[in-house]
Amino acid sequence: MSEIGTAPLSRSEAAHALDTVTRALAVLRDESAAQEPLEEVLGRLARTAVTAVPDADAVSVTHLDDTGPRTVALTDDTLAAIDADQYAAGRGPCLQAATSRRPVRAIVGEHADRWPEFTAAARAAGIRAYLSVPVIVDTPGEDPGELAGSFNVYARTAAAFDPFDEKLMQLLTTAASAAISNARRWRRAQRQVEHLTEALTSRADIDQAKGVMMAMHRIGADEAFTRLSEISQRTNTKVHAVARHLMAEFADPDHPPPL
Repeated sequence: MSEIGTAPLSRSEAAHALDTVTRALAVLRDESAAQEPLEEVLGRLARTAVTAVPDADAVSVTHLDDTGPRTVALTDDTLAAIDADQYAAGRGPCLQAATSRRPVRAIVGEHADRWPEFTAAARAAGIRAYLSVPVIVDTPGEDPGELAGSFNVYARTAAAFDPFDEKLMQLLTTAASAAISNARRWRRAQRQVEHLTEALTSRADIDQAKGVMMAMHRIGADEAFTRLSEISQRTNTKVHAVARHLMAEFADPDHPPPL
């Protein structure tokens, strides 16, 4: 990593940056934030970073999953090629930060031999410095956590970014980690609710169909369920689907069900 060359922030600038980040973290504590699409939350954090980091001209968020890296948030679409060219080449500061799990500051031109694709794309976009900070998601019982991607900060001045900026970005990546964890918990809870709702609905359909069969054929509940099960096996259809179909036919006076 190159030496940092910027002058220290003034007390008022540092206070403003910290206030900006604090407000963003407060929003994430709101329960409704867990219900937001993850990309919207990450996009909001990226915009917060542009406001909080004085030299930041734009910020992108790289997400890593089984399909590889992709940009899920970007405050300036004209800079998309800088990250895209790194993904295509399989190298560059954003991937270096992600794989090393450490922040990486790159002054454009100093790593041309190592990262030619990044250097060319950054120069074409007028970017002179680039700071990438990894996003690590806590995984209970596992250390050092799951690597989820990186926050990438673009600047049009080569002297951009100092240790304070790096710490601010680490705060925001911690918030991003929490957002990813919250989104995953929310999705799991939603799936559990959907499965429970489906189970309850299926049970209601089966009970209704059993009641109709019991009334029409003067049979007991066990016998009614046995007949539904026989139809299910014969037609290779789930019992609740058979029940739903029979109730739909029963509701149609022109097509009485073959119970």
